[in-house]
Amino acid sequence: MQALAARPDFDHGHGLLTAVLSNDGRVRRAEVAVVGAGVTGLSIAWHLRRRDAAVIVLERAGIAAGASGVQPGGVRQQWGTAVNCRLAQESLDFYRRATELLDGPIELRFTPCGYLFLAHSEPALARLAANARVQAAAGVPSRIVSAERAAELVPGLGVQTVAGASWCAEDGYVDRPQSLIEALARGTDVVIGDVAGIERDGGWRLTTAAGESVAADAVVVAAGVDTPALLERLGIDPPIEPESRWLFLSDPIRERLLEPLVVSTERHFAAKQLANGRVLASDLSATGPSDADAPRWRSAVRAAIRELLPRLEHLDFTILTEGVYDVTPDRQAIIGPVDEGLWIAAGFSGHGFMLAPAVGRIVAEALAGDGEDEALAILDPGRFAEGRLVPEPQVV
Repeated sequence: MQALAARPDFDHGHGLLTAVLSNDGRVRRAEVAVVGAGVTGLSIAWHLRRRDAAVIVLERAGIAAGASGVQPGGVRQQWGTAVNCRLAQESLDFYRRATELLDGPIELRFTPCGYLFLAHSEPALARLAANARVQAAAGVPSRIVSAERAAELVPGLGVQTVAGASWCAEDGYVDRPQSLIEALARGTDVVIGDVAGIERDGGWRLTTAAGESVAADAVVVAAGVDTPALLERLGIDPPIEPESRWLFLSDPIRERLLEPLVVSTERHFAAKQLANGRVLASDLSATGPSDADAPRWRSAVRAAIRELLPRLEHLDFTILTEGVYDVTPDRQAIIGPVDEGLWIAAGFSGHGFMLAPAVGRIVAEALAGDGEDEALAILDPGRFAEGRLVPEPQVV
């Protein structure tokens, strides 16, 4: 692929671009084909288009039809690895400016409600403090707070069992995350159809189950849990496994009961009231099918609410929603080439939305020949075989 003209990050001066260079019978041609119309794939496509690249996105079901359509829009900078702190900071800047950058008819608001991570023991508090030191070195304005201060930050928080907490007031939520993903897609040529084949053909050729073909100089597979199946026919086996996750949601309520997101990893619990009035709550240990285990998960959520957030006790969590994490051995994304002109951007282990703007910039920059971000040397596909894992200790 020829290097593309570089543009400043987040430059928005070209409106809506078409992604197709030409048609040749049933073969469509582009410089880059992206597989997956979730937030990661669409961010990559958006950044490429800002560099005047011709892009086609291939998607099995629809925009944000997978995990990106379920996630509630949380964005935090409190991580335990420097690379994630840095990517989160860049992504947060994008989300703060999303209405301006994506230039759509709907306001795309980021609300800095704060994230509070609770510790119920001294070892857990020490782990939060170690993560906070990593965050401070990266410029993240988080801090360790006492149980008493935590109760001030979250009115009604029960702290009888709390040893301390970490807090970052800048962390928060994109209030309408699905609208933001749709805004990223606007102006991108998205082909709906199962990708049945990826093969070398000078550059690369992708074939859908319906018989359409896309020829491209480069391909980026950003298909979440479906990524290994798409690459296995090429003899490429990225270590990505699906992990079901579940969220309980209440009906919308007018009263604002819980503004910050509260996380207790020791209680396997997280809760937050969203902008639409719904309260989400999760048993973070809930995995697998829901038929037999949902009552147990609900009971665990209720127990944590009684202990930590008793003002939520009267709520009925009427909705149980499933999402799927694409999990890697170190709970870190895989970003980089697996063959000449063939890239992977998957395995985000539940934090794809939080990092997608920075990941899109990094991949687009490298494909355009504008340089390689240092994250590519840390999160590259080769780290597993070479024993260079980068475990992320602050995964929810």
